[in-house]
This record gives sequence, C-alpha cells and structure tokens, in this order.
Amino acid sequence: IQISDNWPGYSLDLFTYPQHYFGDLEYVLIPHGIIVDRTERLAKDIMQDLGDNDIVVLCVLKGGYKFCADLVEHIKNLSRNSERFISMKVDFVRLKSYHNDQSMQDMQIMGGDDLSKLAGKVSFLCALLTLFFLFYKDIVGTGRTMKVLLNNIEKYKPKMIKVASLLVKRTSRPDGYRPDYYGFEIPDLFVVGYALDYNEYFRDLNHICVINDHGKTKYRV
Repeated sequence: IQISDNWPGYSLDLFTYPQHYFGDLEYVLIPHGIIVDRTERLAKDIMQDLGDNDIVVLCVLKGGYKFCADLVEHIKNLSRNSERFISMKVDFVRLKSYHNDQSMQDMQIMGGDDLSKLAGKVSFLCALLTLFFLFYKDIVGTGRTMKVLLNNIEKYKPKMIKVASLLVKRTSRPDGYRPDYYGFEIPDLFVVGYALDYNEYFRDLNHICVINDHGKTKYRV
C-alpha cells in the first residue's frame, strides 16, 4: 500500500492516544486497525510462500517487536488451520542507528543468542522500518541499516533469507533494495508509534503518527 506525499493523514481528534503526548504529534498516518489488517495479509502471503518450512524468525529490536509479535501470531493461527505448517523459532537482535531524528554513521548490532544456528535454515527478518531511497545526489547511506544486518547474517550461510518490514520509507536516493514483504510505503517523514520511538518515547502509542517539532524538542537528548 503506497501512501502519497500529499496524504494529509487523520486528525488526532478521531482517535484515542496517550494524553501525555498531547501537543507532540502532527497527525495519525496509519491507524492501528489498518496496521492489524495489513499485517494479517502479510502473514497470509508468507504462509503461502514458506509453508512446510522450518524457519528462524529474527526480530529486529526495539522497533520491530510489536510487528514481529503480531506477524508471528497471525502465521501461527493460519498454520494451525492449514494443511501447510510452519515451524518457527524466534530470536532477537538490536540495532542502534539513530541519535534524536538523525541517522548515525556507525551502527551497532547487539544480541542474537548464537547466529551460527542459522546455517542451513530459512532465516526470516522482521523489522518495522526499512529505508528506501529514490534519488537525490547529496544523500548517502541508502538502505545501510538493513544491508549491514543482512551482510552479517549471510556469513552464517542460511538456506534462505527473507525480510518483512511493515514500513518502507520513500526517501531520496536509489539503491534497488526492497524487503520481500512490506505493508506500507510511506513518505520521508519521521514517524513514531507501534513500537517506533523517538529517544525511547512513543513506543506505547498504538497508531503510527508523525511527530511534530514540539515533540522533537521536548524529548531531545
């Protein structure tokens, strides 16, 4: 689903959200109910493609934990009611690549009990946000976060790697990378909610919203 650059979003007055964020948000970009429905559809597509496989789900923390949990639960429900079965094990890695709203040059990869266990297995990455660049000569680091992680995982020679991301951010330079499964292509906006944070705030917001300048200033470190 593609959300256009001129999409005005939904008024905050139409939804409930934590009142301690009053005045910190511009609008709701994607309501929680739509996120749930789209995630269920992604689970169906994954089930059709990967049914009858034993897979290792690698959840990218912290922003991907809600999407991963919901996606895995949908796949489990479909698997229980299908002749095709997916056996899943879940592991976690954490990436740190932002300071305030700016991407850092150096990215840290933490966690993963023993990634050598991925050898010969179908590896499935669950991330909430993937950067996708169209074209702009001054921007660097296109898709860098996911590329670094994929290069790290490929060292362990998994049988197959698939990537699921709820969001693909449409920014300004091409790199040809897209996840295998994604829910929404969104404009180049700094979004929060549904476990996406700004300096650890807004993870408790169920909707995906656009943060305003007041919110950035209030929670800046």
